[in-house]
Amino acid sequence: MKKTVKVVGAIIENEYGEILCALRSPKMILPNKWEFPGGKVEKGESLQAAIEREILEELDCTIEAGEIFNTTTHEYDNIIVNLTCIKCKIIDGLPMSNEHSELIWFRRENLDSLKWANADIPAVNKLINEK
Repeated sequence: MKKTVKVVGAIIENEYGEILCALRSPKMILPNKWEFPGGKVEKGESLQAAIEREILEELDCTIEAGEIFNTTTHEYDNIIVNLTCIKCKIIDGLPMSNEHSELIWFRRENLDSLKWANADIPAVNKLINEK
């Protein structure tokens, strides 16, 4: 039986209405796929605490977690990912990539031109149709 992993992703929008997108490095599982930055939820940790911790670790900036935007479960070849995307805002610092190959700010209407990790696609589609 496949292991189910609970993960969180941050949907961070800048003052120009662009969304922060992160490119998984070639060394990561699902290499060279785009995702919303985030990571695994630790045992006993709330979704909001998890995303705030993960973004501090991955992007070296402080965020404030807001409302849950989307939750989806996707079954990959070797794992099942339960992804909760949370709208967040940066409260200190600028995102710097510690783990990803690239970080870009992308206009919401163009998000579907990137090659996304499958678990992130429902949130991408919801963002595109949101406004």
